[in-house]
Formats: sequence, structure tokens, C-alpha cells
Amino acid sequence: MYDILAYGKLITDEIRTGSYAKALQAVLGRDSVVIDIGAGAGILSLLACQYGVRRVYAIETGDAIGVAKEAAVANGFGDRIVFIQSDSTQATLPEKAHVIVSDLHGILPFFRAHLPSIIDARERLLAPGGILIPQRESLWAAIVEAPQLYNQLVTPWEHSKYGLNFDAGRKLATNTWIKGRVQPEQLLTEPRRWCVIDYRTVNSPAVSATLNWKVLHAGTAHGIIVWFDTELARGIGFSNAPGTPETIFGSAFFPWSAPVQLNAGHTVCVTLRADLIGSDYVWGWNTVVRQSDSQKPKAEFRQSTLFGALLSARSLRKRANTYVPALNEDGQIDSFILSMMDGKASLGYIAQCLSGRFPSRFRSEREALARVGNLSKKYDLR
Repeated sequence: MYDILAYGKLITDEIRTGSYAKALQAVLGRDSVVIDIGAGAGILSLLACQYGVRRVYAIETGDAIGVAKEAAVANGFGDRIVFIQSDSTQATLPEKAHVIVSDLHGILPFFRAHLPSIIDARERLLAPGGILIPQRESLWAAIVEAPQLYNQLVTPWEHSKYGLNFDAGRKLATNTWIKGRVQPEQLLTEPRRWCVIDYRTVNSPAVSATLNWKVLHAGTAHGIIVWFDTELARGIGFSNAPGTPETIFGSAFFPWSAPVQLNAGHTVCVTLRADLIGSDYVWGWNTVVRQSDSQKPKAEFRQSTLFGALLSARSLRKRANTYVPALNEDGQIDSFILSMMDGKASLGYIAQCLSGRFPSRFRSEREALARVGNLSKKYDLR
């Protein structure tokens, strides 16, 4: 969840916000109905009103919607924006939209429930012939020499002044990816397009594709850099490719298990995949480096964010389908609270009962009310 500083950075990123503004201007009309999914602090909803639309439905799960409401009133748009604090997949509206605008992805478009949300909104909430912003995004990848990014991941585990071996941590670190920024001269290969997301037709949140490169010039390769080009509306968009003006998004750096010295003519094959598992993505990148197509591999890596997760044997055992769980005290507390949320009892009354039921955990009804309030915020249906 973004904080207020992050929302401020989104608003002031002129490449990002300016491009969205141009796209909205290009497609909106006076009678347009707009849905802003992931409205945040409301910048896109306010811009849509500024461009004269009839109605905006601003949908946002987080509490930044309060900022958006106040901004709407302050700018004279309070009567044209309907604010809905909900996941868009749970929202029902009295009319369908001519335009759905969203900026839900993070560094890459494969981010949490971004694609399922857009697919659902396109099918349920968009009028026939309606427009999606963005319309499509292309993701690109290249092999990169990036010692600074690589060292961010591995140095803490390789150079202990205490003379201790932390190989276990290094292995986890090289199975994670980070936000990074590189320059065109750091690319050891030509960029290859990994995939295209056409939001008008996409129906799966997962992607997998194999990319093949021939190394252009010698260097030490540290991994793969991935970025996107976005088309918001016809002829309007932006890119976070190496060498373009920097945006809030950055690029994604997928490290190799170890650096590899490459020469011109070496071949690199990478299968890069993203699978939505539960509420987040599991990434995999398998690499084969050869000196020529006929020789055995110079290097071979099988990597995944699954291998980089901090999961102990005890944690894994508790996820097994044969494991029989029993509630600890925290689970018993939450279960008790939820059992009392029947639409009749006030939070104050539930807190009073909670502190009486678990006196050793709550020194006052105020502490109990804080616990009850957190669950109310998460699970209340209104």
C-alpha cells in the first residue's frame, strides 16, 4: 500500500502523469462516464472532471480515498465523482463506463491483482465500444552488465568482517529481483520483446516465453534487465527503457546466480515466466549460456523467487496439505472477535467482551478496541 509520499511522487512524475493527462484529453467527451481503478489520491479522477466528463467512479481500496474526496470538493468536482472504497472486482455500479483508466502496476505490469482486476472491469464495467487506458504494454529484456545492482544483493552476504560464511543468504538474495536503472551502454545484447499485454483482449494473468540473444560485445554479465513501453491511447504513451528519462517505475533487474564473463558471439537463452499464485507473482528465470550453439553450456542457472522466499522447514510443514492446524491464542482472539461481528454488536461492546475473555492480553478496553477495529476495517461488508 502506498503512503502519502509515494502518492505525491506519482502525481509529480510528469512523464507518467502528463502522459495519462494527454490520453484522457484525447478520448474523453462531455457525456463520458469514467471509472478510475486504483484512484489513490485522485489525480486521474480530478483530471477527467477537469476535461468535462459527466461522471467519474473513483474506486480505491486504501484510505488515500479520503484525500481524493477532499481534493474533489476543493476543486469543485464533488458532485461529479462517486467514491467507492472497495476492490474493483467487488464493486457494482449503476451504469457502465465509456472509459476505464488505471495505473495499478508496479515496476512491471505483472503485479499482484493488476491483470485480474482489469480483465474483470473490462468484462463487467466497460460499455460496448468503450476504451481502456492503458491499451497495451510491451515488455522488453536484455542481458546487462550491472555490478552496482548485483552488489546491492550479494555484498552483504559475501564480505562479512566477522569472517562468517553466509552462502545461505547469498543464494536467497540471487533468487530475488529488485528495482534498478541502467544505461544503454551496459546492455551486452540487443533488447528482445518478451511479451505484449493487450488489455482489450488479455485473459490470463500469467506469461512465459523464451528469449535468445547473441552477445554483441565482451563484458561481465550480471543478469537480465526488464522494462516496459506503455501505449495509453493511440500515439500517446511512455517508456522506462534504458536511456529514456527516468520515471517513478524504474526497471526490473533479475540477477544471475553468479556473474558470467561473456564474449561477442556467445549465445544466451533465458526462459522468463511470471505466475500469479494467490495474491502475488512467482517469477522464474532459467538461463543457459553457450560459447557456440553446439558446445555444452558455459553457465546454466535455474532461478525463481520461490527459491528466494524466507521459508523455514517449520513454515513449509505448516503449509502441507496433510498438516492439521490448531489455533494459537492470537487465532482464538480473532475468531472470538469475528464471531461477534453479527451486524448487531457495536465495536465498543465487542471490545468490552474481548478484554473480559482475554484479560492477560488486553490491559484496557482501549487496547481491545484497537484489535477489534483492525478486523472491522478488514472484514466489514459496508
